[in-house]
Amino acid sequence: MLKISKRIQIPLHEIDITAIRAQGPGGQNVNKVATGIHLRFDIRGSSLSARYQDRLLALSDQRLTKEGVLVIKAQRRRSQEGNREDALNRLRQLIQSVMVPHKPRVPTKPTRGAQQKRLEGKVKRGRVKALRSKLDL
Repeated sequence: MLKISKRIQIPLHEIDITAIRAQGPGGQNVNKVATGIHLRFDIRGSSLSARYQDRLLALSDQRLTKEGVLVIKAQRRRSQEGNREDALNRLRQLIQSVMVPHKPRVPTKPTRGAQQKRLEGKVKRGRVKALRSKLDL
């Protein structure tokens, strides 16, 4: 079980983890051992609630395919187990990020004093520009 919060857990059979050859550091093992991890998580086929599924599918994330599958590639660590934990942590963080509801923006109005100050500044600037013009004689 991948524990997301106190109430939400994802069974590991819903997460497809495959080993791949990683790029980058690894010494002699980089060409021999598959230490990288591809984590695939089908959002629509998961046990998450519909609300969280919709929020995940609404993300504009390049890791999300058109079919609604989230693909996370982990190859930061030198060991397969380290990359597996890294991929699961990134999945957990992504799901936790959509669990927090965003506050709607409340538009504000400028105060009356701020409006007057703005208009006075415009009038003052207009006078300066008027003084720059040529005089009619």
